[in-house]
Amino acid sequence: MEIAGAGLAATTALSPDVGQLRPLRIALLGYRSNPYSGGQGIYIAALARALKDAGHDVDVISGPPYPELDGDIPLIRIPSLDLYAVPNHVTALRPRHFRSATDLLEYFSMLSGGFPEPWTFGRRVVPWLLANGRDYDVIHDNQSLCYGLLALQERGFPVVSTIHHPIQRDRDIALAHAEGWRHRLLIRRWHRFLRMQTRVVRRLERVVTVSSASRADIADAFGIAPERIDVIYNGIDCDTFQPLPGVTRRPRQLLTVASADQPLKGLGVLLDALHALTPQHPELELLVIGRAKEDGPTRRQIERLGLGGRVRFRYGLSRNELVRAYAEATLAVVPSLYEGFGLPAGEAMACGIPVVSSSGGALAEVVGDAGMLVPPGDSAALARAIDDLLADPERRTGLAARGRRRVLEQFSWSAAAERLGAYYRNMLEARA
Repeated sequence: MEIAGAGLAATTALSPDVGQLRPLRIALLGYRSNPYSGGQGIYIAALARALKDAGHDVDVISGPPYPELDGDIPLIRIPSLDLYAVPNHVTALRPRHFRSATDLLEYFSMLSGGFPEPWTFGRRVVPWLLANGRDYDVIHDNQSLCYGLLALQERGFPVVSTIHHPIQRDRDIALAHAEGWRHRLLIRRWHRFLRMQTRVVRRLERVVTVSSASRADIADAFGIAPERIDVIYNGIDCDTFQPLPGVTRRPRQLLTVASADQPLKGLGVLLDALHALTPQHPELELLVIGRAKEDGPTRRQIERLGLGGRVRFRYGLSRNELVRAYAEATLAVVPSLYEGFGLPAGEAMACGIPVVSSSGGALAEVVGDAGMLVPPGDSAALARAIDDLLADPERRTGLAARGRRRVLEQFSWSAAAERLGAYYRNMLEARA
């Protein structure tokens, strides 16, 4: 295992009195923490920064792809086969992998269409924590929900897990958009890790989530009481995501952040809306922050609708590049069928960009009255909302200001860190 940054600091077991007087030692676990795709890497890096700024000592323990952390936050790397990063995972097996049962299990599970990373991360991180992690006051998992968490909990580690939203939603939406029985079979095979996650969630003592909508959906999906789940909103980095007054807006530029080939993100709904808007707005363009497979359903839909010259993809942007992309856009569109929180909506609002969003999942909680909300999956309603805002610059300006204000008041990372710090202390006091 490779440790980047400072070593682990030693401490004794926390008592309630001492715990109020000194910083906590926190381990944030992420089975994968890609800083450019999806929200997990963004969440773990931002939370680590906020907890560090609140005075706590934080280590991030992650499998690849690794997060991008500030230099004062240690990163403990837990290597995996990282099969999504290799050109051909079928030929990725090497002789050294035969020395590890976990490596072989990861390889053959992936080869048969599974997604083993949460499970194998647990198999790798537990031995490391048993050898090195007794000094942590809190082990905070970022939705791996692996069997290893139960092993740690049984050995006396204080464990809590964040569930952003139930992946059952992703599975069900993917099944609804599947192209034939073979595709449905692959989707069910890939999501078999949900059996593990369901067993783990039902036995974990502590679970938090990021919105009231997610709490209700998690309780339903995993068959647990909502009262077992605590809500602590995500934060938005309002120092990075802020208006850039000197940047010229593109008058007919829409922007969306989406994992393009995931039906859950609703990009197909937005493409249908863009096609419907073509007669009134022939110069309207869409910038997608994400990437689509060359032979995937998104590319095929773009070709079928004749939108090839009006949709661009950008991938791997730094946060500053993303902020500039927001600043150049006329509108940000969040067409997701479901979101456990809705980070792209919050970041767009923080940048002072007017937002048109679906009301799927927690998006209505995040956007509130600071954007235009439409029913998820309704491309006609989405097109009407975009058309209305394009025709009303005064309303766009008002929504942009209201959105920035809402994020500053309700969704700062400092507030999230303060709430989590209090949660950790209450959790530890209950164990004392």
